[in-house]
Amino acid sequence: MTEHSASRRLSAVAGGRAGPADEGDLMKAVAQGDESAFARLYDLVAPRVYGLVRRVLRDPGQAEEVAQEVLLEVWRTAARFDPARGTATSWVFTIAHRRAVDRVRAEQTAADRTFRSGAASIDTPYDAVADEVAGRLERQQVRHCLDGLTELQRQAVVLAYYQGHSYPQVAELVGAALPTVKARMRDGLIRLRDCLGAGVRA
Repeated sequence: MTEHSASRRLSAVAGGRAGPADEGDLMKAVAQGDESAFARLYDLVAPRVYGLVRRVLRDPGQAEEVAQEVLLEVWRTAARFDPARGTATSWVFTIAHRRAVDRVRAEQTAADRTFRSGAASIDTPYDAVADEVAGRLERQQVRHCLDGLTELQRQAVVLAYYQGHSYPQVAELVGAALPTVKARMRDGLIRLRDCLGAGVRA
């Protein structure tokens, strides 16, 4: 099976169950290219893989995408599983956790790279503050000052200015009312400006 065809089958392989089987035995069969075994293994681990990734990423769309990448990697690399080092489930979850963390790091790297342009492109009443913050500060100082915000302020600022979400999207992602998100974002940007300004004067 090619990588492309395996990817297309990932959400359609749930048929062909032939009774219960040990996950380690299924993994051995998958390593030999057994698509039926992969279908049964998929049914066993896919919901838990998604749940683990979702806890790391929090964004449902990204979590679903990464979970599919994990299961594709399981199909492609099943031969690397070593039962002497742990269970098949543990091996799959290790891959899932690594993939989720890699996605978080990639998002942060992209956010650092696009902070200035992202802040300037979002139409909010606080763009002047964001432009001031983005235009004269180093990334390290920005990260330091972000750490000084409250959790909700930091989440709102990062989601809006680093990841390009709208106010309603931010409110949904953080589970807060829209007016609360707007107020916290305003306060957070003001605190960022003050913190970063102090860093420049120092």
